[in-house]
Amino acid sequence: MRVNQALTIALLALTALAGQARGQVVGQAAPACPPDALGVSREIKIGGAPRIGLKTYPQTLDLRENEVVLTFDDGPAATTPKVLATLAKECVKATFFLIGRNAAARPDLVRREIAEGHTVGHHSYSHPSLTLRNLPFAAAIADIERGVKADQDAAGGKASNFFRFPGFGDSPDLLDALAKKNMPVFGADLWASDWMPMQPEEELKLLMVRLRRSKGGIVLLHDIQKRTADMLPALLATLKAEHFKIVHVTPGDVLPALRDAPAGWTSETEATLRHMWPKAPLQTNPAQTSSTQATKKQAAKKEAAPVQNPASEVPPNGAPQAEAPKGPDDLPLETPAMGEPTEAAH
Repeated sequence: MRVNQALTIALLALTALAGQARGQVVGQAAPACPPDALGVSREIKIGGAPRIGLKTYPQTLDLRENEVVLTFDDGPAATTPKVLATLAKECVKATFFLIGRNAAARPDLVRREIAEGHTVGHHSYSHPSLTLRNLPFAAAIADIERGVKADQDAAGGKASNFFRFPGFGDSPDLLDALAKKNMPVFGADLWASDWMPMQPEEELKLLMVRLRRSKGGIVLLHDIQKRTADMLPALLATLKAEHFKIVHVTPGDVLPALRDAPAGWTSETEATLRHMWPKAPLQTNPAQTSSTQATKKQAAKKEAAPVQNPASEVPPNGAPQAEAPKGPDDLPLETPAMGEPTEAAH
């Protein structure tokens, strides 16, 4: 009897150690990944303060052919649980760049993202429609820092130090400030353009055309968009069928391997930002940065309720929604989301 008890105790101890090694809670069953799940092919740890993503910066992660990094902006929102459930079903990990006031409003979803093994990054506190670039330097820094605090409070201090500028509206001074904080800045290599009105099937077609052409990359999606949440199962199934691989980015201690942009590269987001605000001054020095009274009033209006799932099809920059222009594949042309999504219930 004593021998059996000893064996039982030993087996329980080994089980507990194994569970701790896998990061599991003792007594909690580990989620089983089906053998045909898409899963994660590898993890890339990112340290230092690189600026990555060819839509904005002249370098990106040195991904292998057909490797994909999934990133989601603007959450958490009412549609985030569906996104998380879809990712969990295929054992896929992603990175979520949170709006701080959304994180403060839905800390349970932030904790769920962390608990399910995803990376949580930052996307400002208020997602100003003017972009951080066109705010006074001190106001932009305050919005960033407030967002980081809100995200970390919601995440129990387990969020990463990754940052993505709303609308990709950076500036030299803001980039320097984040570099001093050792914060990697993410752009993207390709967009799903899911801020445009389209059906999930159209979004899937658009994104897969771009992924096949680029042979992978860092993808920008929005978990606040119902069309994206509805499209995601088909996207993961298509990625699996076409032998794309998922890469999960996580915080690290050293710079990752980077790949330079091809010859002739130009920043697509820079061209769009200048088109959207041709008269807006580019920040060059905090002491020289000023703001008109109108700009201050517009920025102040953004201190409202959490940004959630847009349904009124007003684009993030606040302009009336026009029919999306068509590109060479008879698909909507790419235009980055420049400002704050409009809240409405689905």
